[in-house]
Amino acid sequence: MDSGIVLFDGACNLCVWSVQLVLRRDRRGYYRFAALQSPAGERLLRQYGVDRPAEESVVLIEGGRAYTQSEAALRIARRLGGLWPLLGALVVVPRSLRDRLYLWIAAHRYRWFGRREACWVASPQTHGRFLD
Repeated sequence: MDSGIVLFDGACNLCVWSVQLVLRRDRRGYYRFAALQSPAGERLLRQYGVDRPAEESVVLIEGGRAYTQSEAALRIARRLGGLWPLLGALVVVPRSLRDRLYLWIAAHRYRWFGRREACWVASPQTHGRFLD
């Protein structure tokens, strides 16, 4: 597969900030994006059999598989420029612990970072990286 697909919560300020960071750091344009709430996002969730509980704020589809929670975040970071791939060292931490921290942050993300009334819309410069 020549690209990965990142599904994100388009109403979450933290999630939108993360997508904007990935857009800046993904110099090769490997990742494409869709909001979880979009028709494309919902279709991909069904296609890959991913249930979307409220805490699930990022899903990575790569190599014919869907990755969630900390596994998705670490896999996304490994392909970014700068020091972000160093986060991959966190795979030595048991996934149950990583996911517990991930879910704790996800459960508080709206209170800490805010929530948008409508899903974020990409700029004209990056619109081509988003699935319709």
